Amino acid sequence: MAEELKLFRTWSSPYSFRVVHALKIKGLEYETVLEDLSNKSASLLEYNPIHKKVPILVHNGKPICESLVILEYIDETWKQCPLLPQHPYEKAMARFWAKFGDEKILPSVTSALISQGKEQEEAVATAVANLKFIEELLKGKKFFGGDTIGYLDLAFGWMANLISIVEEIVDMKLVNAEIFPLLSTWMNNFLAHPMIKELWPPRDRMFNKFIGIRELNLRKDA
Repeated sequence: MAEELKLFRTWSSPYSFRVVHALKIKGLEYETVLEDLSNKSASLLEYNPIHKKVPILVHNGKPICESLVILEYIDETWKQCPLLPQHPYEKAMARFWAKFGDEKILPSVTSALISQGKEQEEAVATAVANLKFIEELLKGKKFFGGDTIGYLDLAFGWMANLISIVEEIVDMKLVNAEIFPLLSTWMNNFLAHPMIKELWPPRDRMFNKFIGIRELNLRKDA
């Protein structure tokens, strides 16, 4: 029986692109279903009735939700080009840091984007403090996965794509190459990787989207 894979996502979701990149690395063919979250399809609501969001990977009719869960499912189902470390401790640490990125770094970067004044300065300071932990993880490595892209690289991939956009919009530096030489190099290496570079949405379109998000939130707070 042929494998049937469908990926429900939006054109810009950083969580979805974790899955896009994983499927590319694994060499898997799949169908893309682009969603408009302001007008969610019946299929999206059927496959993810709990959170009603993307990404959703549907494998032979069975849905898997939440991007980090999907990455692990892909890695366990298709063994080629492993994403997670093999050692249990290293695997646990990869999961820990992926959670740290989603729960600590992403919220502070988002706060820097949608705030201003003292609140924005505090958000930037928090983001920089959290990014210092990530810098340490890269010592002696090209990628978080070692010599090749792995699970944690995909979990952190949004940083390589979006931090420079946020920096340009708010005119503040989050990843200074002098303070974060390893992270800066990793961001460049990740973006330039042949399995990654052709898959991102156009930068100008992303830039305009995030400007819109900032302006909308500032109007709400006015």
